[in-house]
Amino acid sequence: MAATRTPPADKFEARRRELATAALQTLGELGYARASLREIAQNSPYSHGVVHYYFADKAELITYCVRQYKAECVTRYDAIVESAADAEELAERFADALVMTVVEDAAMHRLWYDLRSQAQFDVALRESAVEIDAALEQMIWRVVSRHAELRGTDPAFPSARIYAMLDGLFQQALLQGLSGADGGADLRAGALELLALR
Repeated sequence: MAATRTPPADKFEARRRELATAALQTLGELGYARASLREIAQNSPYSHGVVHYYFADKAELITYCVRQYKAECVTRYDAIVESAADAEELAERFADALVMTVVEDAAMHRLWYDLRSQAQFDVALRESAVEIDAALEQMIWRVVSRHAELRGTDPAFPSARIYAMLDGLFQQALLQGLSGADGGADLRAGALELLALR
């Protein structure tokens, strides 16, 4: 039996994912402004030429990394939405997952907020930042609307407002954690309060 060959496009995409994964630690530590493609390459098993072959510039690499991470993040919450038996279980598991990710994935979230801020100045980042932000809003809305459905009510606020409030709570908890404080308890309490609004 002949071995199946991986199409070139699939190999190219697999290598991009591999490079992005290798770059994440450097990007999470240095942020957008301080990380160059050369520095990212120096902190990975790949040469600057290889990184530059697969990504045109730093903006493309960082956007790719954040998209890849956020796509995985969305599935984490979708599993909670699909499996929760009632509104209380959904709220508790969602709040716990928020706290877990703000602690365990702090560097990645810090990179996301950096990218989103830089998009206000760098037009090359803007479309991707808006797209990722919209995907995150939709993710939160799935949780909130399912929670309201399980309670037999309607969400207290429209999608954009709920996302903005929860995003603010998340960003505060992230900053507290990066400063050595424990922002997880406030994040958890705030998420539960927000879901409980009628």
